[in-house]
Amino acid sequence: MPHLTVHLPESRLSGNEPGLIAALTDAVVDVYGEWARALVSIRLAGVPAGRFAQGGKAVDANASVVLGVRAGVFDRPDAAQITARLGAALTDAVTRVVGEDLRAGTMVELVASPPERTFVGGTRAV
Repeated sequence: MPHLTVHLPESRLSGNEPGLIAALTDAVVDVYGEWARALVSIRLAGVPAGRFAQGGKAVDANASVVLGVRAGVFDRPDAAQITARLGAALTDAVTRVVGEDLRAGTMVELVASPPERTFVGGTRAV
């Protein structure tokens, strides 16, 4: 189950939630395929002004996207291509909806979860 947590400046997120949800979902589907659409889980978090920092200074042009993926994706022969596509597609989704000026400050992190460490509704996800 691909699950995303996205942190954006609150001032940039507010009002863009529906478009961002659609764009992020489409980005994952473009890489994994249509079968993944119903499994994409997204949490959007607005960061108040002054609470995003880069180089020791508050900034308003950063975004953080954490995508939880099954650990097996890194064992595939095409892992380098898939992870590069995910990073580019998610960055493109954020900048298309929220603003191109966020591109340089958008960080996408892929976090691997082994199947035995992923649970939905209290039950191990298969």
